[in-house]
Amino acid sequence: MSRENQLSADKIDPKASHVATQWKHGRPMISCRFDPTGEYLFGASEDNMIVRWEVATGKKVVMEGHDTWARGIAFSPDGKIVVTSGYDDRLIWWNAREAQPKPIRTVVAHDGWIRTISVSPDGKWLASGANDRLVKLWDLQDGKMVRQFVGHESHVYSTLFHPDGQHLLSGDLKGQVKQWEVSSGKQLKTFDGKALHTYNGGQGVDYGGVRSLSLSSDRKFLACAGLHKATNPLGAVNEPLVMIFDCESGKVVKSLIGTGIKGIAWRAMYHPNGLLVGVSGGSGGGFLVFWKPDQEKEIHKLKLPDTTREMDLHPDGIRVATAHFDGHVRICRMAAKVT
Repeated sequence: MSRENQLSADKIDPKASHVATQWKHGRPMISCRFDPTGEYLFGASEDNMIVRWEVATGKKVVMEGHDTWARGIAFSPDGKIVVTSGYDDRLIWWNAREAQPKPIRTVVAHDGWIRTISVSPDGKWLASGANDRLVKLWDLQDGKMVRQFVGHESHVYSTLFHPDGQHLLSGDLKGQVKQWEVSSGKQLKTFDGKALHTYNGGQGVDYGGVRSLSLSSDRKFLACAGLHKATNPLGAVNEPLVMIFDCESGKVVKSLIGTGIKGIAWRAMYHPNGLLVGVSGGSGGGFLVFWKPDQEKEIHKLKLPDTTREMDLHPDGIRVATAHFDGHVRICRMAAKVT
């Protein structure tokens, strides 16, 4: 982030947040990610397509390659390569900046849905996690598997490389977060987020999971997003929850809730100014939610036009994209409207 953008980002006003732009694809959107340059927004849709929008103009390009829904979207640090992961067990590499991107490499990577992918800070490795309870490490340049991390007892929902590049975090359906040593595959630590998991015996449903992971800028705290109070999972009766862990001790230091919201905290991200920005979507609709990490109750929530399923922060720290069930992606500005 440039110094100019950083200064602007430090002055964001959550209560002035508003939808500034929206683009329609047509089919329900599942996820979205800005590329590292902030020039493009990529999304995955229920029609099995990857969609790329040019942020400045809204120009849309559709990318075909997956046989079923995709969810994970991750980039090389320079933004030239984008990798997507699908419920078709595949990882697909694309040239992110081509006029009409085509798959340049496809790898059958897991036995079961691939729910999450992440790229290491140096761009050397790609991590993937799936329903086969495995986390795998891939060489980003040639697509070859380097090693796998074994230890999760349920579906892997989220992954995150530590900024030091030497450690990897992964979260699962049961609310367990593992910290791994990248070089050896050794499990170093477990964070217990069992509050993010519910088992309903009557419905026979395991529900919840660590839907996203985010580290504070000082690397002292880990935010794990998901849901709790799932009294009727099949009826989508639940509430968003973000658990904050002390990275050194592994203990929960705060549980952040979205008051009066029925939904899932699909993602929560530390903003450069220290706030946590999250998105909730479910039976209660869609919300952007803002927390101060030392307060359990949110400081602001913005009601969005439709149910949300994912979000991402723009590199400028001022804009946030959301993916919606109504087939739109929307970009909100976390600052006053320009008149």
